[in-house]
Amino acid sequence: MVKDDTASAEVERAAELLAHGGLVALPTETVYGLGAWVLDEAAVARVFAVKGRPVDHPLIVHVGHAGELERWVSSVPDVARRLAAAFWPGPLTILLPRSSRLPAVVTGGRPAVGLRVPAHPLALAVLAALDRLRPGDAAIAAPSANRFGRVSPTTAEHVRADLGGDVDLVLDGGPCAVGVESTIVDLTGARPVVLRLGGIDLEHLADVLGERPAVETEAPSDAESLGGARAPGLLASHYAPQAQVVLVEAAAEPSREVASAVEPLVRAGRRVAVISPTSVAGLDPAAIELEPAGPPDDYAHVLYDRLRQADRLGVDAIVAVLPPPGGLGDTVRDRLRRAAS
Repeated sequence: MVKDDTASAEVERAAELLAHGGLVALPTETVYGLGAWVLDEAAVARVFAVKGRPVDHPLIVHVGHAGELERWVSSVPDVARRLAAAFWPGPLTILLPRSSRLPAVVTGGRPAVGLRVPAHPLALAVLAALDRLRPGDAAIAAPSANRFGRVSPTTAEHVRADLGGDVDLVLDGGPCAVGVESTIVDLTGARPVVLRLGGIDLEHLADVLGERPAVETEAPSDAESLGGARAPGLLASHYAPQAQVVLVEAAAEPSREVASAVEPLVRAGRRVAVISPTSVAGLDPAAIELEPAGPPDDYAHVLYDRLRQADRLGVDAIVAVLPPPGGLGDTVRDRLRRAAS
């Protein structure tokens, strides 16, 4: 983790790298991002190459404050300003019609761009330093700093393990506070639509919008998969560990359901890890019980680390107990279902 006495130098180094075509892994409150200066098309193309990401899958643009929206979009409706005032800096991405000055490579050729203001002091410091080098043009295109489709990174160590020397600098800002990606709200239509569940739950969005927004998080059809995604993280199979993921529905006492999932896997000679909000009584001793994930907000915070831990242990299958719906429980359920696809 960057120490206070070296943070300023590291921030300046990161900004210099970004301003001259480098790639920097940045901590945010959600997950670590793989950043490129948004107006450097070659650097943005390198982000896609390093991740192995299809070029028709858009990137999220990170800016320093809500006042920069007008620089990157063609119009800003009142609802966008209300959401930005309520949740920025924070884990909310809003989708708006992109400005013509924004390179099409950033949005996968689509007419809309997702933007957000990250709530991490190092990310904001890098954006401010970049603004001194590229006045008026300081924005960073940054998907998660991992190989495409795999488990997102929530520590600098995760980034180094995934991407190694393919990144010019990894800024260590410690573990991510939220632990799952931002919520994406599409504001290009007549009404707000949630495209990806994330760190802002539906209940809090409803408080600002005055009604519960529609949710359109279903996996795209094969045809749409071939034609690109409207927003990041919408594929049916995503956020996936190496091990198979088997889901168990939330229950007041999940021990019986977990046992029903674990026992046939163990009998088949497979190594099994279990992730659950609470300890599981009577678990088969051949299974590895990971530390309980806790209530939904805590579950979201540790989810990706637990999936990566299971892979490090070399298990063949992960039996994951879904948290109850509501709040960030909806987001955890979404991520686990995609990991299991």
